[in-house]
Amino acid sequence: MSKITRRRFVQSSLAASAAVAIAPRFGRAQSANEKLGVAVVGGGGRGGEHIGRWLHDPRTEILYIVDVDEEAGAKRCDAIEKQQGTRPKFVKDMRKAFDDKTVDLVSTATPNHWHALCGVWAMQAGKDAYVEKPVCHNIAEGSALIAAARKYNKMCQVGTQCRSSKACQEAVAFIAAGGIGEVNFSRALCYKRRKSIGALGDYPVPSSVDFNLWSGPAPYTDPRVTRSKFHYDWHWQRLYGNGDSGNQGPHQTDIARWGLGIDTHPTNIITYGGRLGYQAERNDPNYVDAGDTANTEVTVFDYGKKCIVFETRGLEIDNAADEELNKLFGSASGNKIGVVFYGSEGYVVQRTYSDCVAMDKDFNVIKQFKGGENHFENFIDACISRNAGDLNADVREGHLSAGMSHLGNISYYLGENNKVSIDEVRQALSGIKSLDDNDKTLDRTVQHLKDNKVDLAKYPISLGPLLKFDPEREIFPDSAEATAMCTREYREGFVCPTADKV
Repeated sequence: MSKITRRRFVQSSLAASAAVAIAPRFGRAQSANEKLGVAVVGGGGRGGEHIGRWLHDPRTEILYIVDVDEEAGAKRCDAIEKQQGTRPKFVKDMRKAFDDKTVDLVSTATPNHWHALCGVWAMQAGKDAYVEKPVCHNIAEGSALIAAARKYNKMCQVGTQCRSSKACQEAVAFIAAGGIGEVNFSRALCYKRRKSIGALGDYPVPSSVDFNLWSGPAPYTDPRVTRSKFHYDWHWQRLYGNGDSGNQGPHQTDIARWGLGIDTHPTNIITYGGRLGYQAERNDPNYVDAGDTANTEVTVFDYGKKCIVFETRGLEIDNAADEELNKLFGSASGNKIGVVFYGSEGYVVQRTYSDCVAMDKDFNVIKQFKGGENHFENFIDACISRNAGDLNADVREGHLSAGMSHLGNISYYLGENNKVSIDEVRQALSGIKSLDDNDKTLDRTVQHLKDNKVDLAKYPISLGPLLKFDPEREIFPDSAEATAMCTREYREGFVCPTADKV
């Protein structure tokens, strides 16, 4: 594993700055009037947002759409041609686009298991890269991306767009200035309804999809899948996705870490939860959902003097009986996706991507922060300046935040079969050094499950082990099994290199 330290980051950045001073800025766009050529990899839902942003920016031109679904890719090309006036080329294999010297930058909105390898290949081919969150599918891939960005002197922005949000930037500055006193604890929330993805089964891959290319770094399952909805629902299968811990989570854990000024991995992690409640929803005690990631998950991240707790709830969350959180978010109903910073003199709450609020200890609003983001524009600015310091969400930040989801999931996966009573969870948490009231967090989680008619005697919570992590070496010194989960086995032709081999 690679050491990712502040000292190394600064040294690498200085070396990169010196190198770009004597290097051409782009392969093609060296005139102020010439547009930057873009290849968009992954034209699905999130890819549509990428396409819209590049079409909107007068400095860019979409030259390629890369998608393993030929039917979907052709439709994207049709739509782009109408808006852009020129038709992008369509290819199924991203490497063909990367070989084209007229492509200056790549933006990827593939499934998670492709994020890192796409970014590494793009930068090795001389392209700057915008990589969606989570920037990697596992810890080792994140380190590889950082190493590639520094070695090839490329800009690598992560799609955690709250880093470019005016509201979030001002809220974090307010915390840093002492606006709510001393702040050592934050709680990141993903209370977001996620229905069952359907029964576990044996379903054909759509005929328009090249399943070999879709699978890429992941195992090839010849050519069927276990979920009925091919696109998107891969998020809830761990071969490809990371659950909401790695889907929505990196937005919130990134803000939580940012506001606390944390610039490293945690040193201790423990997770409890499960994929619970779908039997009650279906009124079928034998129902098996096709997903294998947790839909209820709580992780405690210990950073020594500071602490972050991340909570995922995927069942019905309307009218949740969380009195304090209802006051902080201003509502008892609807999704709660955000971050709460707990200060000695009050709270700061990130409620949406463009809305944050500061409150005193009595929950009175003392300051509001408003304003959206220009994250893609910020990436282009850095591509032109050739200064990685101009990026609002450099790849290292994305790695540390995505790493939280991976570390939390490792604890969960290792304890998945450790089904325990609530008292056993409480006992395990009692020995954990934490700035959170772990009992209250557990009580709220249990109440949420009971509100959704989960029979915890029949479907108990899983308790993961308390894992010690070495942030420098990026290993679990006391668990070879956990360390092995910091990477994966790759298929020939789709191997994501380690940081020392990019």
